[in-house]
Amino acid sequence: MSRVLATRILDLILVLVGVSIIVFLMIRLIPGDAVAIMLGANTEITPERMAELKSRVGLDRPMIEQYFVWASAALRGDFGTSLWTGRPVAQEIAIHLWPTLELTLLALIVGAGLAVPVGCLMARTRGGAADVAMRIGAIAGLTIPSFWLGIVLILLLAQFAPSFASLGYVPFSEDPLGNLERLLLPAFALALPILANLSRLVRSAMLDALGQDYIRTARAKGVSERSVVYKHALRNALIPFITSVGIMTGYLLGGAIVVEQVFAIPGLGRLILGAIAERNYPLIQATILVVTAGFVFVNFLVDFLYIIIDPRVRA
Repeated sequence: MSRVLATRILDLILVLVGVSIIVFLMIRLIPGDAVAIMLGANTEITPERMAELKSRVGLDRPMIEQYFVWASAALRGDFGTSLWTGRPVAQEIAIHLWPTLELTLLALIVGAGLAVPVGCLMARTRGGAADVAMRIGAIAGLTIPSFWLGIVLILLLAQFAPSFASLGYVPFSEDPLGNLERLLLPAFALALPILANLSRLVRSAMLDALGQDYIRTARAKGVSERSVVYKHALRNALIPFITSVGIMTGYLLGGAIVVEQVFAIPGLGRLILGAIAERNYPLIQATILVVTAGFVFVNFLVDFLYIIIDPRVRA
C-alpha cells in the first residue's frame, strides 16, 4: 500500500508542476500588449511607465527566469500583489474562496447524496414505470445547462415567491439561514447534472452487482432483499461512484464559476473574470493555479479512498 501511495504522490507532484507551467505560459500567450492594458485607459502610456511596470511585474526578465521566480514564491504561499488593489494576491483569493467552496460543497452534498438512493431505486425497479421516469429525468438533467436552469429558477421565484432571497451572498457566520437561503437555488442548479450523471452510474453499478454470484448466494441463504441491496451490492457499487465523485468535484468548481455570475455570488468566478478583463497577471495565475490544484488534490484523495475500499488496487 505504501508503494502505491508513494506512486500517487509522485504523480500528484508531476501534475502540479505541469499545471503550473501551462498556467504560466497560457497567461503570457494572450494576444495584446498586457503592460499597456494593465496601465489602463485613463493613464498616459509612455515608454518610461511601461518599463517601470514591466520591471515591477517581472516581465522584463527571460521567460524561464520569470517562471522559476514565480513558482518558487508560490511554493512559499507568496503569489505576489494585485496590480489594482495593491493587496496580496493570497488575501484576495482568501476573500473570494469561501463562497465558491461553500457552493461547491453544498452542490456536491445534494448531487452525490441524492444520487445513491435514486440510483438504487432505479436498479430495484428496473424496467418499471419509476425506473423509466427517473431515467428520462436523468437524461433531461444532463442536457440542461446549469446557468440556464439558474436563470429559470430566478424567474420562477420572482413570479411565485418574490420574498425568497435568491441573489447575493451572506456569510454563514453572520446569518446561517440567510446564507442557506441564498445558496439553495445555485446549489440545486449546479447539482442537477451531477445528480443525473451519478444516479445513472449507481444504477448501472448496482445492476452489475446484483447479478453477481455472491448476491444469489445471499438470497439463497434467506437474507432480506433490503440487506442484499444496501449492505452487499451497494458496497461494491460505490467503488466507481467514489471515483466519479472526485472527477465531478472538478467540474463543480468550473461550473460554480459560471453559476456565481448568474446569482451574483462574490466567489472565485467574479475574481477570475475581473482579473482577466484587467490583465491582472499575478491574480490570474494564482487563482487558476489554486482552482486546478484543488481539482488535482481532490482526485488524489479519491485515489487514496479507492485504495482503502478496494484491496485489489494495493497489489
